[in-house]
Amino acid sequence: MKKNHTSTAWLTWGIMLVGANLRLPITMIPPLLPTIKQTLGLPASMAGMLTTIPLLMFALASPLIAKMGNRRGNEWSLLVALVILLAGSLLRIIPSLTALIAGTLLIGFGISGGNVLLPAIIKDQFPHAIGAKTSLYTVTMGLIASLGTGLSGLLNQQFNMQITLAAFSLVGVFGLLVWALAFRTLPKKAARQDVQRKNIAVSRSMLAWWIALFFGLQSFLYYSLLTWLPSLWQAAGFSQIAAGNLATIFQLSGMPATLSIPFIAEKRHGLLYSVWGIMLGFVLGALGILIPGANFGLNVVYALLMGVASGAAFAICIVFFQKKTADAYETASLSGFAQSVGYLFAAVGPVLYGFIQTATGSWDLLLWLTVGLTLLMFVAGLIINANHRIFPSKANR
Repeated sequence: MKKNHTSTAWLTWGIMLVGANLRLPITMIPPLLPTIKQTLGLPASMAGMLTTIPLLMFALASPLIAKMGNRRGNEWSLLVALVILLAGSLLRIIPSLTALIAGTLLIGFGISGGNVLLPAIIKDQFPHAIGAKTSLYTVTMGLIASLGTGLSGLLNQQFNMQITLAAFSLVGVFGLLVWALAFRTLPKKAARQDVQRKNIAVSRSMLAWWIALFFGLQSFLYYSLLTWLPSLWQAAGFSQIAAGNLATIFQLSGMPATLSIPFIAEKRHGLLYSVWGIMLGFVLGALGILIPGANFGLNVVYALLMGVASGAAFAICIVFFQKKTADAYETASLSGFAQSVGYLFAAVGPVLYGFIQTATGSWDLLLWLTVGLTLLMFVAGLIINANHRIFPSKANR
């Protein structure tokens, strides 16, 4: 299937703007929580649910999104998901706790569409530029998510919560409009959907389970560390500002890795070296924080190590979805399956880490748990790297 220059340009802009919407609606919320509690009467016990709800929706919606993509087309299904995402964003502007929760549910479903379908769309539409297009959306996703965290509090102080939510919803408007234009420029596809392949049972593949485990572990580690590292650093003697700065370094340092991993993966042994690097980053960073009396400069290094490892781990999962499948149908199915399992891990992680710390009073135990889970993820990565495809031959399908 050939695309003209206009279609290629709109698809590229669409991929970037869809990526911009895949974390922003979540990361903009934490700085607004005090205002939300005050103006909407949100109980403190439910505040964390505004970030947990999207993760649970990712887990529930991902397999449904994958099936819809394989039946109706990935590009069309993503357009529907973006409409739902924008509807959720607009619903949250209404100053009502019910609207806030309902909007968050819709946002979780809408984001799932991008999470699951973009890797498949890139594999299908840009088979010779997979690394470049994958880096485009993952870097945009991380950059806009970080800006959202930093700017939402400032906008809220200058204006109010409704204006802040409305301003950020414009990113969803732009994403939907550009993707709709990109969709209109696509050439008509030949009838190529094989009925027998509309529902691809990737759960029958042991390699798919290893990829799901890897995705789940990296999600678990990222969201758990993002939640508890600031408290851990404060307990180690750093001020609230210093701990927050270290956590910001952890979050931002993953961006260079998300940019480079898709290109490194194209090199010989690139995937293997990446798996080793991810393991070393997490382990050395966690063990470094365990050293008592370390200064701020050393902890910057440890935050960088774990941040780079976290960004690389997410990026390599996207590469696994693309490289370990034969076509866009399998990519969407594997992506949906792995993310369904993975985000269940992610939703449990912060709660489990908090429970362990409260029950034992030990922050060191959480770091040792991080090391243990990293080593398990490393083993899964080695097994994934050693296998070629989730279905080695047509006979296995």
